[in-house]
Amino acid sequence: MSVQTPEVEATKAPEPERSLPAVQKTPLITGVVLAVALGAATAAVGGWRMFVLYLLGLAFGLVLFHARFGFTSAWRQLVSVGQGGGLRAHTLMLAVACVLFAPLLAGGVGLGTTPEASVSPLGVSVLVGGFLFGVGMQIGGSCASGTLYNVGGGQTAIVCTLLGFVVGSVLGAWHFAFWTSTLPSAPSVSLATSTPLGYLGAVLLSLAVLGAIALVTVVVERRKRPPRVSRPASATGMLRALRGSWPLWAGAVGLAVLNAVTLVVKGSPWGITSAFALWGSKLARAAGVNVQDWPYWSTPDNAAALNGSVLAHATSVMDLGIILGALLAAAVGGAFVLHRRVPGKVVLGAIIGGVLMGYGARIAYGCNIGAYFAGIASFSLHGWLWAIVAIIGTYVGLKARPLIGLTVPKKTDSSC
Repeated sequence: MSVQTPEVEATKAPEPERSLPAVQKTPLITGVVLAVALGAATAAVGGWRMFVLYLLGLAFGLVLFHARFGFTSAWRQLVSVGQGGGLRAHTLMLAVACVLFAPLLAGGVGLGTTPEASVSPLGVSVLVGGFLFGVGMQIGGSCASGTLYNVGGGQTAIVCTLLGFVVGSVLGAWHFAFWTSTLPSAPSVSLATSTPLGYLGAVLLSLAVLGAIALVTVVVERRKRPPRVSRPASATGMLRALRGSWPLWAGAVGLAVLNAVTLVVKGSPWGITSAFALWGSKLARAAGVNVQDWPYWSTPDNAAALNGSVLAHATSVMDLGIILGALLAAAVGGAFVLHRRVPGKVVLGAIIGGVLMGYGARIAYGCNIGAYFAGIASFSLHGWLWAIVAIIGTYVGLKARPLIGLTVPKKTDSSC
C-alpha cells in the first residue's frame, strides 16, 4: 500500500488489457448473510419503514461503489490539477435532485409522512464547520459517504477515518450549543419558501447556477489540460449493472433518484453523520459520560434516538445498509481488498481527518450529504455556503497532506 489515502488508490484502474476479477465468494457469502440478518433485525425492531430505509441504504452502497462516486476526489482533482469531471457529475446529481425534490416538497408527497426540506440556519458554525470538513476530507482520504462505502469495500485505513468521524461527531455534539446559539447566526433561508421565487423559480435558479459551474469546470480543464481519470475494469452489456464500474453520470442520476425516494419514505432527505454522533454518544454514556445533559441531546427527537435502539434510527439503519451494499458490490465485482499493512502516517491522517470531518459536520448541520447534497437539493442557502467554504478547506487540506506523508496529485499523474 502506498502512502496515498485509500480513496486515491480506489480511483486507480487496472490496465485496459486486464480482465475483470472473478467474483469473490467468501466476501459475497459473508455480505449476504450479514445483509439478510441485519434486514430481519431492522424489520423486527424498527418496522416496515426502517426496513425500507435499510434497503435504500443497500442501494446507496451499491451505487456509490459501482460508480466510485467521490466527493473528496472530485474537489481534489479540480483544485489540484483542474480535472472537472467529478464536479460536473456533482452538478448533474444536484440538478436532477432539485427537479425531483421541488414537486415532492411543494405537494407534500410522502409515504405516511409529510416531507421536510433540509434547510438550516446560516452562521459562524457553518463557515467553520464546512471549512473543517473540507480540510478533513483531504487529510482523511474520504468524505462521509465515501467513508462508508470504502469501509464496505475493505479499505482498512478508512476504518480509522470512521473512528475519527465518530469521535469528532461526539465532540461536535458536545459543543453544538456554543457554535449554534452563542456565536452569531442568521435565520434559515430557502430559495423556494423564503423568497418570492417559489419552487419553480428556485429550480430554474439552481439549474442556472449549476450549469454555470459545469461550464467553468470545462474552461478550467481546457486551460490546465489535466490527466484523464482512469476507471476500474467493467463488464459489458447488462452485466455491467453488477460487475465493474459505472459511468459517473449513472451514479449521479442514481444517487439523486434514491435521495428523492428517501425524502418520500423517511420524510427528510438523505443524511449520514448524525448516526456517528449517536453511536459515539451511546458508547460515551455507557462509559459514564452524562451525554443526555448536553443541549444537543435534549431535543425530543434526539433524546428519543439516544434512548432508543440504533435499528430504530433511520440514519443509522441507512448507514449500515450502505456499508453492506458496498461490500456486496465489491465482492461481486472482485474488488474487495483488505490492506494488511497501512503506513502509520496514513493511519494518523485518517484519524485526524475523520475527527475534523465529524466535528465540522455536527456544527455545520451536516456533511457532504446532509448539508451539501440535501441542502442544495432542498434549495437551502446553507447548502451553497457550506460548499463554498468546503472547497476553500479542500485547498488547505491539499497543502497539509505532505505534512503527514500523503502525496498531492500533480498534472503528470495518470489519475487523481
